Amino acid sequence: MNSTGYPQDERPRPLTRSFFKAFQEIPTRWMDVDIYGHVNNVQYLSFFDTAVNGWYVTNGLLAPRTSDQVFLVVETGCHYFAELTFPDVVSAGLRIEKLGTSSVVFRVGLFAGKSSETAAHGRFVHVLVDRNSRRPVQIPDRTRGILASLMA
Repeated sequence: MNSTGYPQDERPRPLTRSFFKAFQEIPTRWMDVDIYGHVNNVQYLSFFDTAVNGWYVTNGLLAPRTSDQVFLVVETGCHYFAELTFPDVVSAGLRIEKLGTSSVVFRVGLFAGKSSETAAHGRFVHVLVDRNSRRPVQIPDRTRGILASLMA
């Protein structure tokens, strides 16, 4: 049984690069490494956030300081398969699993350098909200069209 209370048939397995539709490169930093000599688990979620928001900015979907609407994280989770280290570049693969009225469910895969399988992958759920009220808003057609390019 997993933390959400839903039964899980088997442990997830690493995914390959072909599963993902776009990639963002993220260098590891000295400060990412813990006493065990590998990137600390908390940094993996930071990489998810950096990859998704970087993709939004690159594709004109977000101006972090001025957009009237912003995406907020409402759920995240990660499965780990191999260590990430410093110095290295993490290649973050992106794919959208579901595109709702105001929400987007991403699968983010983290690859160590040029590795063909994920060191980790997880679920990253965003909801589009009004910047001021923080209430969900419908994803505009233009944004939806760009997001759809990451669909399976």
